[in-house]
Amino acid sequence: MPFGYASPEQIMRDKADYARKGIARGRSVVVLQYVDGILFVAPNPSRALHKISEIYDRIGFAAVGRYNEFEELRLGGIRYADINGYTYDRSDVTGRGLANLYASNLGRIFTESIKSLEVEVVVAEVGETKDGDAIYRLTFDGSVFDEHGFAAMGGQAEAVAGRLKERYRESMSLADALEVALTALTEPGGERPPVGQLEVAVLDRNREHRKFLRLTGARLERLLAQTTQSPASPPSSSEPSEEPPSTGSAGSSSGSSGDTPPPTGPEGPVDDGSSPL
Repeated sequence: MPFGYASPEQIMRDKADYARKGIARGRSVVVLQYVDGILFVAPNPSRALHKISEIYDRIGFAAVGRYNEFEELRLGGIRYADINGYTYDRSDVTGRGLANLYASNLGRIFTESIKSLEVEVVVAEVGETKDGDAIYRLTFDGSVFDEHGFAAMGGQAEAVAGRLKERYRESMSLADALEVALTALTEPGGERPPVGQLEVAVLDRNREHRKFLRLTGARLERLLAQTTQSPASPPSSSEPSEEPPSTGSAGSSSGSSGDTPPPTGPEGPVDDGSSPL
């Protein structure tokens, strides 16, 4: 037996553990559907190095891990989309085809190279209708997962995905979807990242031609203001209702007049529960 021999199973296991540890050191990224398309949200303090990007007219890209590694994947995807769109037709460039390309490259590198890529990628495509939307999540070994509704990757991905599952619902507005994403990305009891450290983008099916749009500056601040000003959930019907005011003594002391209706409530403002605490 040669010195330093390791079984193929052990080599693959070591590669996978190495990649998972590298990906877990980064911050999570959330991708989820809303009524008009697909939303991307990522905490990112850098203004120059993007985790979220556009690949083609209706295809978006999000990644976590080593920037230089997933940036190379992104550029390769853009070249693939441009060449196929020019050679054939723009409609021939699909999120599924791009996901298959990434899966092939990631799987080959994981198998043949000494070091696997420390990246995890989401390819999202917005359709003409909600049923045409697609979200593909790809892991470092080339595995492809067809996600429905939402996807989370990087950092504490399992915990983030669990919080997403609790709060996600179909056909949310953009403001509601952003609120759900930020809640999922924030640890219980923790503080949300400031606006300047958020990277937010959408694939909006209602836009002409290019569907990808970054939400920054005043536009993002207005959207966040909508999430904070949204009304609280209505109180449960199991709560006891207020007892109606007694009108017996008040009516008899004021003198009964045939054409004057009895009072229907106490004088002064009534707390109906709508004012903030």
